[in-house]
Amino acid sequence: MSNPILNTADIVLPLHTPDATLALVGGKGLNLARLAQSGFAVPGGFLVATQAYRTYVAANHMRAWILDVAQRARVDDPAALEAASAAIRARFAEGVMPETIRQALTAAYAALGQPAVAVRSSATAEDLPDLSFAGQQDTFLNVTGEAALLRAIIDCWSSLWTARAIGYRSRNQIAHDEVALAVVVQQMVESEAAGVLFTANPLTGNRSETVIDATLGLGEALVSGQVEPDQYVVQTATGRILSKTLGAKALAIYTRPGGGTATVHDGAAQQQALPDAAIAELAALGRDVAALYGAPQDIEWAWAGGKLHLLQARPITSLFPTPAGTQADPLEVFVSLGAVQGVLDPLTPLGRDGLALMIGCGIAGGFGLQRTLRTQTLLHAAGERLWARVTPLLRNRIGRKIAHAAVGMADPHVKQALGQLLAEPAWAVAGWPQPTTLRHIAYFFRRVLPLVAASLLWPDDSRRRFQLEFARAFEQFAAQARHATSLSARLAFFETELPRYVATFFPRAIGRLLPGMLMLNRLLALANRAWADDEAQRQRALEMTRGLPHNVTTEMDLALWATAQAIRENVEVVTHFQRFDAAALAQQYLADQLPRAAQKAIHAFLTHYGVRGVAEIDLGRPRWREYPAQMMQTIQSYLRIDDPAQAPDAVFRRGEAVAQGVIDALRATLRRQPGGRLKAALVGWMATRYRALAGLRESPKFFFIQMLGIVREGLLQSGADLAAQGVIEQPDDLFYLHLDELKGLAAGYAIPWKALVAERRARYEREKLRRQTPRLLLSDGRAIYDGFQSTGPQRDGVLTGTPVSPGVVEGVVHVVFDPHAAQLAPGEILVCPGTDPAWTPLFLAAGGLVMEVGGLMTHGSVVAREYGIPAVVGVHDVTSRLQSGQRVRVDGSTGEVAVLAG
Repeated sequence: MSNPILNTADIVLPLHTPDATLALVGGKGLNLARLAQSGFAVPGGFLVATQAYRTYVAANHMRAWILDVAQRARVDDPAALEAASAAIRARFAEGVMPETIRQALTAAYAALGQPAVAVRSSATAEDLPDLSFAGQQDTFLNVTGEAALLRAIIDCWSSLWTARAIGYRSRNQIAHDEVALAVVVQQMVESEAAGVLFTANPLTGNRSETVIDATLGLGEALVSGQVEPDQYVVQTATGRILSKTLGAKALAIYTRPGGGTATVHDGAAQQQALPDAAIAELAALGRDVAALYGAPQDIEWAWAGGKLHLLQARPITSLFPTPAGTQADPLEVFVSLGAVQGVLDPLTPLGRDGLALMIGCGIAGGFGLQRTLRTQTLLHAAGERLWARVTPLLRNRIGRKIAHAAVGMADPHVKQALGQLLAEPAWAVAGWPQPTTLRHIAYFFRRVLPLVAASLLWPDDSRRRFQLEFARAFEQFAAQARHATSLSARLAFFETELPRYVATFFPRAIGRLLPGMLMLNRLLALANRAWADDEAQRQRALEMTRGLPHNVTTEMDLALWATAQAIRENVEVVTHFQRFDAAALAQQYLADQLPRAAQKAIHAFLTHYGVRGVAEIDLGRPRWREYPAQMMQTIQSYLRIDDPAQAPDAVFRRGEAVAQGVIDALRATLRRQPGGRLKAALVGWMATRYRALAGLRESPKFFFIQMLGIVREGLLQSGADLAAQGVIEQPDDLFYLHLDELKGLAAGYAIPWKALVAERRARYEREKLRRQTPRLLLSDGRAIYDGFQSTGPQRDGVLTGTPVSPGVVEGVVHVVFDPHAAQLAPGEILVCPGTDPAWTPLFLAAGGLVMEVGGLMTHGSVVAREYGIPAVVGVHDVTSRLQSGQRVRVDGSTGEVAVLAG
């Protein structure tokens, strides 16, 4: 066997080495090296570099074989993963240690004094949001002697290929050939107590609390889940112990003379594993470690002879990050913008800047406030997403009422979470708005109230005027944009004109939308009183919102249906759409290679609606006109609808009739009551105004999305020029830079732009893997994922959420995370995290809708009601709790989703 020639420094490094990197010594080794350099009490030892692992694999001719075995194991087949792991680990055990490596390891062990050691794996792959590599590789304790040490190191190397590790990497798109393993060898600490310390509460996220889990003996019993430990909660800033819970500690693991460990079954429930003084000292130590890393840490520790030792430190990956610059005191409250908008994905850097300009600066301008990207305080970034700071509203009595009303319409779960938060003593006192605040509110309503009055008096005229104003403003915006032809000019236009237009048109939009919403609230209140004794009729009250005219999102869906019908008229074109998948059809359209009738019909649709797309509030996300695959899938789905009664235009017309029927029924009921004629006339008056105005709810967003589409088109042209010059790799790289950075790029600053974009893209993709996003985020780190608490009895197989579109339907679940990759069969139940307007074409084929987020007035809920699709929103984690293929009953009147027997 040929052995590569290595220097000892390529194999073994001292524990306190300043040369440690993730690629060289893995995450655990890197963190321990940094702790040792900083003077923390870390047991002595050395690091076995990843080059030793690679050399061992190469010398034993295993690399290609290992990758083949791992890649062939199906990630959804536990037996296959176990078989692959067993085969790979057996091959490692049979290998021969190259002499160069053996000599370096034995020399380092001799220099340490050949004591009993702990041998721990240290992987090079980084932890992901919500996911950690912790516990995937092996640790060997109380290893004594050269032969046992070498065997333990080989076994550590092979633990890179446990079934869990293979499956984890495969599921999270981490290439097997990109990982390697280092090994940490440290003197064994024969601890009297050991455990884990979290410098932030891992359950609530509270950064002001330190949580310590402790058990007797070695910490292995705790980290392997064999023992119920003590738990101590400490106030981090003061060291005060807030609570102590003594665990059963039914067993303990201790070192055994001659090597290895022994388990002692001797319950010690009444014995506190760590004395109070040591608890306070440990909490202070944790605070110092967190300060060193600048982030909350998960620390393994041991206590022996009255001294604390640090065995490991790593970030707490399960915590959701807090907005930069915020502190626990004073407490700040942030609401997820994504939960309100139905966009739970991360946002690109320039996409976040665009929203901050529109909302943080533009809406502020509607109140007479002058804000820039740097001075706006409404929107803050955390986890590559945006959060609205609502603290100022919650600090005064009027603001609380506004916040409750606004978030209640958008997401009842957030409203309930806010209610729980405001019940805390810290929020007991709420003052009145400051005079300056009242002046800005007055400034806003002086512009809004005349429009509200005009809309109530002349609703149709007000609506038409509103639509005309927006159309003219869009033409003006587009004309201005055409004059900006350089990157610097386009950025200046983006920064100044976008917020200016929002500031101008936001009050005009509210002046038309507010009357419609007020009319709906009054109609529902009247219906609840009129039908107080008729549950069935009360549940039908929301059907007044069906078939609502003047909604641009509904009009878009019906236009796409008309496009599909134009294609259906030609049998050859239909056959063409059946032959190719959506991606191929999209490419054919972009190359002008579709059959002429289809090319013409789709072009006509995209001319008006091509600026739309999934997560369209993010300037950095593609639009349909750039890649219309999702649209092609929806057309294919529409072509499968053969029943004329299920045609969306027919469904919409029936919805109009149903809505009018409910209104007529309400008026008839009221006429039979005292003073009923006046009430019935009032219902007719309010219903006319509601149906004339409420459909405008989607118009302002469509207007702003059209503006973003123009900005994006110009920036892509600049991006194409820069890519041709080699400054960036591809045109849309620009969206992974912030506005200030793009100004520097336009000015010619010599910065490694490609590397910066690559890092931002990698961060974005990592954040997309995050499984859950909080609805509410507090500056002390608390993250509230589900504020909903059902007040009724819980039943097996029944999930509960908020009813937003009445009716009952049974169907087969289709869980969808990306509408680009989904084609819904007619009648399937669409289950998804949330929706924005680009999702709604799927509704025309859906039998029902279930979402994780949303409220009565969010996009999906409004469109579901218009089409008469039963819908339930706010069902926590429903995309994990239901699986595609299950049969369910969705009750959009009660908010229940029942899983039916197969």
